[in-house]
Amino acid sequence: MEDWLFYLLTLFICIFLTLLLSQSRKGPSLPPGPRSPVISLIRSPFEFESFIRGLFQKHGPVISIKVLTRSTVFIGDRAAAYQAFVQQGATFGDRPTSNPAGQILSSGQKNISSAKYGPVWRALRRNLTAEILHPSRVQMYGPARKWMLSILIDGLKAQMEKEGSVVAMESFLFSMFCLLVFMCFGDKLDEAKIREIEEVQKQSMLIFVKLQVFSIFPRITKIIFWKRWNKLLSIRKRQEEIFLPLIRARKEKKEGEDISFSYVDSLLALEIPEGGGRKLTEGEMVSLCSEFLTAGTDTTATALQWIMANLVKQPHIQQKLWNEIEQVVGNDSDEVKEDDLQKIVYLKAVVLEGLRRHPPGHFVLPHTVSQDSELNGYRIPKNAPINVLVANIGCDGSIWSDPFDYRPERFMKGGEGEGVDLTGTKEIKMMPFGAGRRVCPGMALALMHLEYFVANLVKEFEWKEINEEKVDLAEKLEFTVVMKRPLKAHIVPRR
Repeated sequence: MEDWLFYLLTLFICIFLTLLLSQSRKGPSLPPGPRSPVISLIRSPFEFESFIRGLFQKHGPVISIKVLTRSTVFIGDRAAAYQAFVQQGATFGDRPTSNPAGQILSSGQKNISSAKYGPVWRALRRNLTAEILHPSRVQMYGPARKWMLSILIDGLKAQMEKEGSVVAMESFLFSMFCLLVFMCFGDKLDEAKIREIEEVQKQSMLIFVKLQVFSIFPRITKIIFWKRWNKLLSIRKRQEEIFLPLIRARKEKKEGEDISFSYVDSLLALEIPEGGGRKLTEGEMVSLCSEFLTAGTDTTATALQWIMANLVKQPHIQQKLWNEIEQVVGNDSDEVKEDDLQKIVYLKAVVLEGLRRHPPGHFVLPHTVSQDSELNGYRIPKNAPINVLVANIGCDGSIWSDPFDYRPERFMKGGEGEGVDLTGTKEIKMMPFGAGRRVCPGMALALMHLEYFVANLVKEFEWKEINEEKVDLAEKLEFTVVMKRPLKAHIVPRR
């Protein structure tokens, strides 16, 4: 109830300010959209997405809506997205200033996803890509991936034996999280500690979606929503209590000790170009570790569930993929190794089609412009938030035939998706990882993980639909866009 009363009062203030300020505006017009301020926070996420789609149909591929006195721009067209994020990438590559709650979770926007476009962001991103995501480093984590695969397979077998079916997402999430915890902290922690980390990360994500209230009159909203604010502070404190002992343990490790290199090790050695050059604070390292775990777990596990759901729903596609896997690795091998992945051509098509049809995020993280700019002939004010409806672009009927069908063949030779460039450098046909300078730095790792686990899950088990519980591809928004009814299936060992 307190949310509704607050937003109603805010709406009246917004209308008054908009009428007052609109009298003095001259020059190129803003992108079209509703004239009155839109308090988008009172809508459910899917209602809001439907609302934005309706505006695209009415006004065209670039629209704007008002939240308070600020215009937020939305893009629903691949050409406009390419113009903004690739051709004008330096101008459109900034991030909006976080609200006070976001500042706490990101240590003053000192993580890769929220940092302002500039030297600090470049240093943080370069550290991640060079020290952790470089192909030679990724190869070193091969034994850890095999360890995680064994956890996943054992968990699925145990669940099948106990329940007679598997709810796959639970196993996908935990196994992926185990791998990311190892890559982050460099140690194979016991299950109790991993569950502890998982729980605080889950709490952090759950409260994150409730923090937008602090974007509006933060001094007032901290008082109105004091319980929410205190909950945020409590979660952050708990994060530090769990993460800091692990970070300090890596700092104190003995020289020459045979320990796997971790993300924390790279952060301890990093200097950022601020104040003449300085080391990261412990709080900043906590924020970066939290970002690493969240970005690498939920999105990949969500994409994996969507792909496996489509393979269950369309067994002829699963059979075609299994046939190709058997041709490449044979039935005697206990694993599809990373070196085998490039030889399984249909596998890449299966993964790409899953990302096109079911991107884990339907919107990219908001961008903003560093100076007054133009897009499609419209004025884009400095610091205006800009977003792209990724799901719209991936289902553009002018590019993709039968865009709402799951059909991996479109990415094979002669298909409309053959040779698709996921970075968007040449053109944008789909952008599940964003595009341009802010494209997800973990894209290559995510693709490899998806191919590796899809291949091994299909090699290990035949996945079958349950007659009484057919696969339902309806969507629900959590931290990512997940299946409304999680995938439930029968699995039959192939060996």
